[in-house]
Amino acid sequence: MISKEQFNKELDLIIANAIREDVGNGDHTSLSCIPAEAKGKAKLLVKDTGIIAGVEFAKKIFDYVDKGLEVETLIQDGDSVQYGDIVFYVTGYSQSILQAERLVLNAMQRMSAIATKTRFFVNLLEGTTTKILDTRKTTPGIRAIEKWAVKIGGGENHRFALYDMVMIKDNHIDFAGGITQAITKTKKYLAEKKLDIKIIIEARSIKEIEEILKNEGVYRILIDNFNYEDTRKAVELIGDKCLTESSGGINEKTIREYAECGVDFISSGALTHSVYNMDLSLKALK
Repeated sequence: MISKEQFNKELDLIIANAIREDVGNGDHTSLSCIPAEAKGKAKLLVKDTGIIAGVEFAKKIFDYVDKGLEVETLIQDGDSVQYGDIVFYVTGYSQSILQAERLVLNAMQRMSAIATKTRFFVNLLEGTTTKILDTRKTTPGIRAIEKWAVKIGGGENHRFALYDMVMIKDNHIDFAGGITQAITKTKKYLAEKKLDIKIIIEARSIKEIEEILKNEGVYRILIDNFNYEDTRKAVELIGDKCLTESSGGINEKTIREYAECGVDFISSGALTHSVYNMDLSLKALK
């Protein structure tokens, strides 16, 4: 996984690029009709139900736009919210609040939707030892905040990108000439490059799992698109030799039964690519 320092750099890049995209050479609406010295106060109003996420990210945005903006937090990331709740108040120059408004809302609406969906899946897994994972199926350019939202919702992060974990999938296996060849070449490459990163490999059948287990150095086996019966067989076969992960079309109707097959993790792209934004508003106080 990436370091905290690297993750914070990703957040800084997201904010800088978003403000560049949205503000450009100036918020001419605010500049034209609101005096530069005018100060105001606004509230973040919830018009939906779910899990709030992005409060700490909003603070980073406000700080980037204007370090003089002050945020009074009433509800924390990960808390349940309902219609009418006020998450925070922000006070300072009115122009600054308006400049940050859209990015704060866009980010928090998306992050809250992801956190809400993640919490839903986490609750479905309650009582099992299985953990829910996200994937790289994220919105280009804002992966960091989407994966942050998964953590806020109670889920776990898979690899952040192509560089922090090796994940040998079907195409890698086929291009490399087979499972053993792919694993052998990967281990050699990591040794030569002095890279200390984990290896995950996808299996498409019990036969492939048997071949994977003949090789050393695999951290986790991705049991991809197996039915329940074969998943149970795979988990039993793998035992404690390495960790297990199920994936492939698993949804709210099937996730519990896959968890009860004994897998350590279930990964779901739907956590980040199939959500409906939470309805939030930033309203000025008169």
